[in-house]
Parts: sequence; C-alpha cells; structure tokens
Amino acid sequence: MIVERLWPGNSYRNFHYLIACGETGEALAIDPLDWSLCLRTAQARGWTITQILNTHEHHDHTGGNESLRAATGAKLLAHAGAASRIGGVDRGLARGDVIRVGRSAELECLDTPGHTLAHVCLFAHAPEPALFCGDTLFNAGAGNCHNGGSPDKLYDTFVEQLAKLPPATRIHPGHEYLGRNLAFTLDREPGNSDAEKLAADIATLEPAMAPVTTLADEMRINTFFRLGNPRVIAGLREKFPDLPQQPDPRTVFTRLRELRNRW
Repeated sequence: MIVERLWPGNSYRNFHYLIACGETGEALAIDPLDWSLCLRTAQARGWTITQILNTHEHHDHTGGNESLRAATGAKLLAHAGAASRIGGVDRGLARGDVIRVGRSAELECLDTPGHTLAHVCLFAHAPEPALFCGDTLFNAGAGNCHNGGSPDKLYDTFVEQLAKLPPATRIHPGHEYLGRNLAFTLDREPGNSDAEKLAADIATLEPAMAPVTTLADEMRINTFFRLGNPRVIAGLREKFPDLPQQPDPRTVFTRLRELRNRW
C-alpha cells in the first residue's frame, strides 16, 4: 500500500490522500476537494484513480467529487447515512465494510460519529497501520461538532474505537491544525514536555511538511486523550467551577471541546 499525502495550500488547510496499489496502479482518492491536484499527482505517479471516498458530507471534503468522477469514471464511496446529502454515491458504507484498492491495499471502514453523525474513518491493517480520519481526530486535536455533530458521540468514538487502535497507527487527518492544537494542549496542560518539544520542532516548518503522528504520540500530546490527567482536570475546574473534584471522563472531554470552540 502506497500513501501519498497532498497539500493544496487552500484556506481550509486541507490534506488530501491518494492510496495506491503498487502492483496494479489503482488508487483511491480521499476527500479530494482539489480534484485537479489529485488527478495530476496520480497521473505523474502512473496511477489510475478508480475510487473516491468522502469521510463525511461537508463541502470542503466533497467539493471535488463530480469533477474527479468526470475525469476518471471513479466510483464514489461514503457513509450510507450521508449518501443522500452528498449525492451520486455508488457505495454506501457501514461499520466493518472493507475497501480494497488493487491487490495490496485493504481498508476497514469505522463508523465514527461526532464531527457529524455520519462520518467514517478508514483503518489500514498493514505492517505500518494507518488511520485516515477526516475531521474526527486531528494531530493533537479533535474535530468540532458545530455542523450536525455531537460531543457525546465524539467522546464515544474516541474511547470505544480510536483509543483501542494499535499504538503504532499513523494518524492522517483531513486538515493541518497541528501547531494550533499543540498550543491548546499546552494551555490546558502547561509543562507537557512532549507537546513542548513537538511545538518547537514544527515552529519553522511549512504546513506541507507537518509530521505524521502515531496514536502513541497522540496519547502524550493530545489533551482529548488525557482526560484523567490531574493538571488537565485542575485547569478545567478553574474554567468551569461547577465541575466536581473528580469529574468523569465524558464530562472532561465535552467541557474541553466546549472550551476549544471558543479558544
């Protein structure tokens, strides 16, 4: 399985992904808003885009669908619950479905509500496991729930699915927000040495060069995975005096998400 991350440099700070089979040259395009960049890259690599996948229905992920389909004849895949809002979906996905790209790439569909109620992530069972997570999980952050989402469901997704993936899983989100997310972690947990080091390491990097974190990294630098940390809880109680001395993890998560909305 070959993974190509693309940086279109737009105001949304999108990442696009091409997942290709080195044996057959078939490729899957994930959330290809800048469809022409995806097409040019595939052609330059000698690949043929045969499938398009949308992680969810927001326009900054679906806006390139029709043009890329017209150019390639690719089939469109998306969560079955979002298909009517996206339009033109050839295959509606559900939890546990498998997406194959050529002979060498196999991706498992995870049903991951939170950012929206019909959101999928793709997990690659590979020697170097990978998660293509749209707007559910960001490097050092979590998706917002402004447009049809649910913080409670996002918490369930984090705890019941994402946290249980292999620690070596490489995290491939739909946008590049690493610097800002690390700043939030350090605001909530001053002195987090792992977050401080990574923030310093990326300070002069262009967004296109942002590092790919692993789930093990996220457990150290992402405040949304650090719900039992005493410093995180103490700082949160300063912002929300109504919180009990030992709030439950769900409350910590949803209050962190509330705080991040206006931070």
